[in-house]
Amino acid sequence: MPAPRIEIELDKITHNARKLTALYGSKGICVTAVTKGVCGSLRIAIALLESGIRSFGDSRIANIQKMREAGLDAQFILTRSPMPSEVEHVVEFADVSLNTEISVIRLLARQASKRGKIHRVILMIELGDLREGILPSDVESMVAEVMGLRGVKLIGLGTNLACFGGVRPTEAKMRELSAMAGNLQQQYGIHFEIVTGGNSANYQWFVSTPDVGLVNHLRIGEAILLGCDTLTRKPIPGLYTDAFTLVAEVIELKTKPSRPYGEIAQDAFGRVPVFEDKGNMERAILALGRQDVDGSAIKPRIKADVLGASSDHLMLNVSGLGLKVGTEVRFDVGYSALLRAMTSPYVEKVYLPRFHLTVRV
Repeated sequence: MPAPRIEIELDKITHNARKLTALYGSKGICVTAVTKGVCGSLRIAIALLESGIRSFGDSRIANIQKMREAGLDAQFILTRSPMPSEVEHVVEFADVSLNTEISVIRLLARQASKRGKIHRVILMIELGDLREGILPSDVESMVAEVMGLRGVKLIGLGTNLACFGGVRPTEAKMRELSAMAGNLQQQYGIHFEIVTGGNSANYQWFVSTPDVGLVNHLRIGEAILLGCDTLTRKPIPGLYTDAFTLVAEVIELKTKPSRPYGEIAQDAFGRVPVFEDKGNMERAILALGRQDVDGSAIKPRIKADVLGASSDHLMLNVSGLGLKVGTEVRFDVGYSALLRAMTSPYVEKVYLPRFHLTVRV
């Protein structure tokens, strides 16, 4: 097989999606499967459809366009606020978009009206993570204006947490979102189809809360793909954490010092590296680099240590393992490594044959 490559076990992804939709559905929460981490892969999207998923979210309209044009029968949500320059494509290919800027919503309304369509919008509220979001003090005026626009329909509220700022989606945060949604519905005599409380990081809140309030929707990517709780990166019971395997090939194997020698300046990425002297070690160079993956988010499935990476080379300490030039090394991937590997044209995507899994409980 070619290397580097990422091996993808579709049955495990289908299993994870089915388990999570059942789990969240037990308290009335619907799941939109987020596909940005796999670059809108059609093979993975089809596997998700087989699990019962009927709503896809992606931050890139190009990925949504690809899935839409492939004929996938699902709702498509643009999960990043639209760029003004892409509103024509957003209206054409996305059913729903998450928004924070009234100027952009006006453009969406104008474009939808030209096409004789109704584009549905969800307003994202800032609850402290400091990525996208309307300040709570500005929400009422925004709702009032959006309701008066032709071509768009306000269908919900949402928030994003545990992303840029790492702010936990706590019970208090979810109650705040629910209260805001309830007050706006009462004030304007409207009904929100969707109150989207967050992403894979909402797992701990969900399993501990006695009442989800008005939150009826989550945008789930990493938990489906990698089977983990994203606040701790610990496995979620009953899910597979190894649906993706990164494989790279050894291109050099030599015993060298553990600490570079000579005058140290900046490395290729503008940092001054610091190395501990551990004596000589057997060092393997693999044909994989930062252009392909996040080297800090991969873990070898052998007893090797990742020493670092340049743009095209990954260095490992493989002392005592008996590797050879040409040996393939397999890795578990974290989300940032998966995201980069699935985006890189230099990493081959290999979909493994489907097989019947023993059901996990």
